[in-house]
Amino acid sequence: MGRIKQLSKHVINQIAAGEVIERPFSVVKELVENSIDAGATKISIAISNECRDIRIADNGSGIHPDDILLAFSKHATSKINDTDDLYNIRTLGFRGEALSSIISISKVTCITRTKDFEVGTKVTCENSEVHKIETGCAVGTIMEVRDLFYNLPVRLKFLKNPKTEFAYISELVSSLALVNPSIAFELQNNEKTVLKTNGLGSLPEVIKNMFSKTLFDKLRPVEGIDNISGFKITGYVSSPDFTRSSKKDCHIFVNSRTVKCPVFLKSIDTAYRNMLPTGKYPFVVLNLQIPTDEIDVNVHPTKKEVKYKNPNQVFNFIRASIENSLSNIERINTLQNRTIKEDDVQVVEPVNEAIQNLLFNVNENKLNDDENDKEVIHPNFIKPVKAYTPEPVKSNGFIEKTKIVGQQVEIKSDENIIGQYKKTYILIEKDEGLEIVDQHIADERYIYETLKNQKEPASQLLFISDIIELSPVEAELVRDNIPKFAKFGYGIEFLNDTDIMFKKVPQLLSKVSPKEIIKDLLENLEGDLDNLEEKILITTSCKAAVKANTPLNMFQMQEIIKRWRACKHPYTCPHGRPISKILSHNEIASFFMRNK
Repeated sequence: MGRIKQLSKHVINQIAAGEVIERPFSVVKELVENSIDAGATKISIAISNECRDIRIADNGSGIHPDDILLAFSKHATSKINDTDDLYNIRTLGFRGEALSSIISISKVTCITRTKDFEVGTKVTCENSEVHKIETGCAVGTIMEVRDLFYNLPVRLKFLKNPKTEFAYISELVSSLALVNPSIAFELQNNEKTVLKTNGLGSLPEVIKNMFSKTLFDKLRPVEGIDNISGFKITGYVSSPDFTRSSKKDCHIFVNSRTVKCPVFLKSIDTAYRNMLPTGKYPFVVLNLQIPTDEIDVNVHPTKKEVKYKNPNQVFNFIRASIENSLSNIERINTLQNRTIKEDDVQVVEPVNEAIQNLLFNVNENKLNDDENDKEVIHPNFIKPVKAYTPEPVKSNGFIEKTKIVGQQVEIKSDENIIGQYKKTYILIEKDEGLEIVDQHIADERYIYETLKNQKEPASQLLFISDIIELSPVEAELVRDNIPKFAKFGYGIEFLNDTDIMFKKVPQLLSKVSPKEIIKDLLENLEGDLDNLEEKILITTSCKAAVKANTPLNMFQMQEIIKRWRACKHPYTCPHGRPISKILSHNEIASFFMRNK
């Protein structure tokens, strides 16, 4: 082994650049974040030369001429002063590594001016050597990076093709534009504008501009506040009947910082559990604001990883906020509390107790309670829904008629059901078009939510039950989870090591063969014991729901639709399949050429 020696400043910077600057995307990220920290309201990004030339111009505060040389040295920053500041980070950048890393692997020109000076400063950097002169320019900063990785041919060889590299950059700028709607962004590739926002401060307008108005119409606003912990979350999530095939449209931010956060992603997955088909994902734009002393962003040089002081509390807050946005509270009130006017007195008709329990559980913020979720959510963090809810007076399983003097509640007529199609779909004439509802999965959604909110589901005792023979593996699975089966109304007795019989089943399944029940349950549970209770619940709901190819009379169809409309999440079944589809009048008229 050779003698130990001190590495040169240039080599040290190149080694550090390997952590901070992985590809052209990294250069754009670091420089644009500097522009945001500088208070810029306009940021222009121009990419050329196969993503090796990058020009970023902003109208921010600029760099003081006496600080400009220091700005390109290692660990020099204006954003923190001491160790305590690391636990109170309010800017996107703070490590002071980016500029020194960039000038070690590219040729850089910086032109900058602050509002306090009539002339600006021009700096040229190559091989970590920095030179400056005075120049005329506008207030703000222009950073020109040329020949990225020109002195690191190995790194240059590992870059992907220019289209792929630009795709990374485009996704980054899109995310930054979403979380900074008050900044006007422009992204060009080889002098062609790819993305442009107006910077007027409207997130809906940014979403419409970057994606489409059609997509925005499928989004639900999210706004959760916890006054005790200081958490706040804002943004939009898609309704469960609108999905994407990948997670790339899951835009998540913490304190306006683009992050990769397993806690955040898991909370989204949990909120959408049993509402999306396998392999489908929601469209999400969410920004979590959290006190700086509750989070550590100094985990990795790229600053994309974060750690929370109370990850369970963060998880539950995000999950509950999304669930509240996706819930159907206002729709329940509108459809179920139909009124009849009697001499200036409004009388609310009886509401089925199961539906009313669902309603009041939502109002009490009991959002998808789960054994595994032990954190308690503060009840004041979700904004109240502005919808009238009558005080319940229970009697014989129904709510007694309640008089409300001077209170006007919307009157909702019965559904205008046309009939059945293929004994499977219910056709409904609506103001906006023709709605087609799958009778099985609409009923399945209602049963699922009803069972989920029942503390003690009704069971049917079986005086005669077939003896069912299980394999040793199946028998062990059932034996280990008898209490969980009992929670949903199943009474199972072992006659020997592998033979069982049902003593009782959920009342909804009283007419279904026990052999068929256990067969379906075991098929759904085999090989996957995660969320076992949830799988039992889903299977029970599916077995109990009215089947496809079942003829229904008008009353039965009305009941299915009325109960489905009252569901908290009426978009998809617990397996994630969409429940209804509306063909608009314009769509139908266009086919028959009636809209000309």
